[in-house]
Amino acid sequence: MAKPIAIDLFSGCGGLTLGLKQAGFKVVGAVDNDGLSVATYKANHPEVFVWEKDISELSTLIIKRKLGIRKRKLDLLAGCPPCQGFSTMRTLNGNRTIKDPRNDLIREFYRFVKDFMPKAVMLENVPGLADDERFKTFLEQMRDLGYIGNYDVLNAADYGVPQRRRRLVYLAGYKKKIEFAPKAKKQKRVKDVIADLPPAGTSGDPIHDLPEKRTPRILQLISKIPKDGGSRTDLPETEQLECHKKCTGFKDVYGRMAWNDVAPTLTSGCFNPSKGRFLHPEENRAITMREAALLQSFPMKYRFPNANNKSAVALMIGNALPPEFIKRHALKIKRTLKGL
Repeated sequence: MAKPIAIDLFSGCGGLTLGLKQAGFKVVGAVDNDGLSVATYKANHPEVFVWEKDISELSTLIIKRKLGIRKRKLDLLAGCPPCQGFSTMRTLNGNRTIKDPRNDLIREFYRFVKDFMPKAVMLENVPGLADDERFKTFLEQMRDLGYIGNYDVLNAADYGVPQRRRRLVYLAGYKKKIEFAPKAKKQKRVKDVIADLPPAGTSGDPIHDLPEKRTPRILQLISKIPKDGGSRTDLPETEQLECHKKCTGFKDVYGRMAWNDVAPTLTSGCFNPSKGRFLHPEENRAITMREAALLQSFPMKYRFPNANNKSAVALMIGNALPPEFIKRHALKIKRTLKGL
């Protein structure tokens, strides 16, 4: 039986596409306007045609003609419109409105839905999107098109990803409801995915060997953080940085991950211990970019051609959709489309 076909909008470095492929979908097209992300995507998904372009300037007719897909023939349209404008960090937990043009990209996603009329739709974003008027308008528009939608804020750690990551997921079928995937019976832990890696710096894996640059004072501070889940708050006040003594929030800063727990939410700053609980459980360093990718559920073989630019790799990994999380929900979509 032919695989169901899908298109990935705002494809980034390919986490969504990988999850769809693992679930048995054939991804035939992708769209993203970030050059480094597109290069990484193409290195791992060379069979997919990618439009490296601002989606607001891309005609759906061009895509239909290139891929040979007529209206109502696409099985799944999936994507994650850039969500920085809806982030609680940027909106101060909803107390501030951010005028970010990226917030309007959900309208572009709807334009693609309307023009393709796919059998199923998957949209993923930060939880803050649920309270935005544009999302409420989107839900109404989808109902008007005949889609039965289902959305909730889910934790990726409940679906086989060794990371605490709350995301809004919207699933919809044309005239049929699509339920979420069942939760995993057991959570994956940090030690399940990174404990057996070769030593960082000499492994031969470019993104596992990227060096760190820390001052002697910071290295000394890191060495004193208790192993396996310890935090800077465990240190005597005399050994804490002055800026930390004055800071009552952000307690995860300069914290270690715990072997028997899931990782915290990985962000674009996951290589920097001053940005969160990103220290290795035992070693006196931040997690490597390979460890970050594994904690996002990317496979060991996933390639990042821009390995010499740690910030760029961290940005792609931090913004990625965990493939395992996507795979589980995509399997539910596929079974629903087949009537199983």
